[in-house]
Amino acid sequence: MTSTPKKTVATIIPTLRYNDAAAAVEWLCQAFGFEKHLVVPEADGTVAHAELTFDNGMIMLDSVRDNTFAQLQQPPSKKGDVVTQSPYILVDEVDQHYENAIAAGAEIVMEIQDQDYGGRDYSCRDPEGYLWNFGTYDPWSTASPQA
Repeated sequence: MTSTPKKTVATIIPTLRYNDAAAAVEWLCQAFGFEKHLVVPEADGTVAHAELTFDNGMIMLDSVRDNTFAQLQQPPSKKGDVVTQSPYILVDEVDQHYENAIAAGAEIVMEIQDQDYGGRDYSCRDPEGYLWNFGTYDPWSTASPQA
């Protein structure tokens, strides 16, 4: 059973926790082209909550803190750690996006390449070690729904 919230652009919104969420917000906007939708700072300079948009998608992030949610979700403990999930973000100009990510200091872990299934993509890590994937393959335009 599915439920569609009213007046919603995207119904799946990944959440991330950063050791330095304030720096992450700025870096994600510069390197990947996210835009600030909402950033709620704390008095100590950390980020209580942030919402960043990319076209019709969104991510939410905040600073690491000691609360119940921190026992469930934490950033990678060190750069290069294996992660259990990573977003794939559809971009029109993937080659330009790749160049912007490199210029901002992203660690490229899978070079940009054309894929047999269609599209062109690359994978990289941000300064705190999260894995990000960007490409032109659009599963909405090629996949047929299965019942």
